[in-house]
Amino acid sequence: MPSRGGRTRLGEPTLQEPRAARVTRRAVLGGFAGAAAASVLHASPSVAAPLGYEPSVFSLAVGALAGGSGELTAPRRFELVGVEWSSPPHVRIELRTRARGGAWSRWASASTLGHEPDQPAARGALFGEAIWCGDAEYVELRTSRPVRAVRLHFVSHRVPRGDAAAAALPLAQPVLDAGPGQPPIIARTAWAMGQAPPAMAPYYGAIELAFVHHTQSLNGYSPGEVPAALLAIFDYHRYVRGFWDIAYNFMIDDFGRIWEARAGGIDRAVIGAHAGDYNAISTGVAVLGSFIDIVPPPAALDALERLLAWKMSLHGVPTHGRVTVVVDPAGAFYTPFAPGAHVSLPRVAGHRDGDSTDCPGDAFYARLPALRPRITALAGSPAKLTLDPPPTTASAAVPVMLSGRLARLAGAPLAGAPIELQSLPSGGTESTLARVTTAADGFWSATVELIHSASLRALHRLPPATVSVLAEVSVAPAITLTVDSLAPLEVSGTISPSKRAATVDLYALGSPRRAPLTSQRTPVVQGRFAARIATPRAGTYRLVARTAGDPLNAVGHSPAVVVTV
Repeated sequence: MPSRGGRTRLGEPTLQEPRAARVTRRAVLGGFAGAAAASVLHASPSVAAPLGYEPSVFSLAVGALAGGSGELTAPRRFELVGVEWSSPPHVRIELRTRARGGAWSRWASASTLGHEPDQPAARGALFGEAIWCGDAEYVELRTSRPVRAVRLHFVSHRVPRGDAAAAALPLAQPVLDAGPGQPPIIARTAWAMGQAPPAMAPYYGAIELAFVHHTQSLNGYSPGEVPAALLAIFDYHRYVRGFWDIAYNFMIDDFGRIWEARAGGIDRAVIGAHAGDYNAISTGVAVLGSFIDIVPPPAALDALERLLAWKMSLHGVPTHGRVTVVVDPAGAFYTPFAPGAHVSLPRVAGHRDGDSTDCPGDAFYARLPALRPRITALAGSPAKLTLDPPPTTASAAVPVMLSGRLARLAGAPLAGAPIELQSLPSGGTESTLARVTTAADGFWSATVELIHSASLRALHRLPPATVSVLAEVSVAPAITLTVDSLAPLEVSGTISPSKRAATVDLYALGSPRRAPLTSQRTPVVQGRFAARIATPRAGTYRLVARTAGDPLNAVGHSPAVVVTV
């Protein structure tokens, strides 16, 4: 659960002040320090919502509140509710809900502070974690001390409920046989149903450890309610909190079903929004429900073990022991550690191990020591595939050399193993650029031709399946420039891949002035361009053709051409 705040329990008859706790801001690139540096894709522009799409989010202003609110009627029926307030930050707010003609639910903690948006913003209002409650029309609040500017945010139903336990739910792809084998993972489309567009394309990092969470939602839901619960959590995260997507990489329900959560690919190191200061080096799994004083059902724990054994093995990460990470000073305030501290965390960590939070609940957290050796036993003897850092910049005219090594985590090389070298567009389907085979010592190498900027990875698909970290290469177009005439000065050239326009800059040779004397923008047609350049006087000049950067390529420049006119 992306929570910050004091420990709370559901259903306590009296309210007590929580201990002071620090709120963790989710810096998108926070926590980059780790055993390996992470490569990150630049996000594309916002992803448009489907035509006619409207999130079912609405609010109710409560104002100042001291003690109990009495029964409040929501503007319409809802299934999830979260609390916003302005001050004080360390206060206990509880809520309960009921449907028309129904009984009140148990009191639930609603003031456990949650993550900040993916894009760090100035601190303002405080938001508690949203509470999934099923069908409800009324809500009641109680507080441990006076609070100001209270507002309730609701999410209502947007998908029909059905017998999700019996439905043939689509499974996420690809299937890669790492660790104990890939468990069935229900595809994001099963709950998103085309109604959960991320605000941004995914970012990718590396995986050094896993964080275990709970969602603080009320327990006792049915199998058929789970898709609606996941979509409601998405709505709250994106449209109330301003996240780019649902916070977690994966979610698990009480019935042992694993759900793909944040978009970007189950086999990739998608940067989530689940553990401030560590998002770029971890994967996050949340079990749906509140586990402060109860443990998740055996089916959920079994699914968690199988998922983490597979996911960590796929990325060549040990499931046992600890990993040392460096606390990013920008996010240190939100952790219990000093800025720049070298912190040792369990490879399978509870959220509270890294951040100032009580997630995943006292009862669940107490079970983690027993789960870790079982996860390690399931993982078996995984492999690790490396991809040596290639040049960060390249030209479309020059092949790029890639190399790496495949070996068991214990160190033994895997010889004669097929390796696929892939280009991964952000959130899209990968394409295979080359195939190679490892040598006797496990090493491999190959050259690939890149036309566009790309994030590259190596994949060993056969058991033990494993993927390398991503390596981002920024590719500039190949540009030539030729002088066709001196009187008048006329030039032509080629651009591959073709762009819409090119600019030819004229510089005075030997002049201390760094800016061009003149710049001529000219259209590019099927990779070719031509331009007439006006020279101010007779003399010797330097000409360079260039293209602007775009989502496919970096800025490009031709070799300089010197002319005397």
